[in-house]
Amino acid sequence: MIVLGIETSCDETAVALYAADRGLLGHALYSQIDLHARYGGVVPELASRDHVRKLLPLVQQVFDNTGITKNEVSGVAYTSGPGLVGALLVGATTGRSLAWAWGVPAVAIHHMEGHLLAPMLEPNPPDFPFLALLVSGGHTLLVEVEGIGSYRVLGDSIDDAVGEAFDKTATLLGLSYPGGPALAALARQGTAGRFRFPRPMTDRPGLDFSFSGLKTFALNTWRESSRSGQDRADIAYAFEEAVVDTMVIKCRRAVALTGLQTLVIAGGVGANQRLRERLGELMDAEGGRVCYPRPEFCTDNGAMIAYAGYQRLQSGQYESLSIKAMPRWSLEELPAVKL
Repeated sequence: MIVLGIETSCDETAVALYAADRGLLGHALYSQIDLHARYGGVVPELASRDHVRKLLPLVQQVFDNTGITKNEVSGVAYTSGPGLVGALLVGATTGRSLAWAWGVPAVAIHHMEGHLLAPMLEPNPPDFPFLALLVSGGHTLLVEVEGIGSYRVLGDSIDDAVGEAFDKTATLLGLSYPGGPALAALARQGTAGRFRFPRPMTDRPGLDFSFSGLKTFALNTWRESSRSGQDRADIAYAFEEAVVDTMVIKCRRAVALTGLQTLVIAGGVGANQRLRERLGELMDAEGGRVCYPRPEFCTDNGAMIAYAGYQRLQSGQYESLSIKAMPRWSLEELPAVKL
């Protein structure tokens, strides 16, 4: 079985081919960073139009690079949600139409399930069950994973997602878009201990997150500072430390609650090196293990969608001719897959 995966949930157009017997055959990605940078964030209408322009050429590129033909494709998987509805519709209509034209089944994939399963593409993948921290521009979730499609959300963000908080704080510090990597790079030049930011919602029970207050705290600290280059770096350092420390505290609680010894970190913020260091230290102290996808599969990509699609198609799941695009979609609504 060879599955074509399509990802268009936000500002990356991505395509991949996954084979049951050979694994990932190839993938391609086009990032819209340059398109949206002048606006300081993603403009949904521009994102949708760019997906229309780039998607089919990327499909052809992956076919050309791998030597696979459309006649060898056994199914098509596309991101159905959550995400920007216009962007989702581009991938969903294209994926469903290609499947119909080729006479193969199609399956709608949950974007965050794709991120959850991205570490399965690595040489030493995690075993079920495991605990997952999903951290991206749109989501901050702690999830107990029993198997594919068997998810229990333990904690969620009640306001800004962690990636959104990084981007907004970077913007107020005058950094380039996307802000997360720029802020992390600047933080490496910062001085420890000069500024102390709060660790939100860690003084009460529970596993939910809140990052909007940290963004406000950073803004007030910046306004009260001399606004020198060192101030900017020190505030970036204090902000990153507060975010990372908060997530480590919540993960420690989740490990204690579930008793799980494997922690998966996925999503774009999962590429943050400070977060990886601290969570690695946490799981070493717990006698457990932490797993990540490779950096190129932390951000949105087609490989994770192709893999998730393979798992669901081989279990017999497929869609009708209707086109599914769901900008809001809970992980807990997904049907379980029996391996």
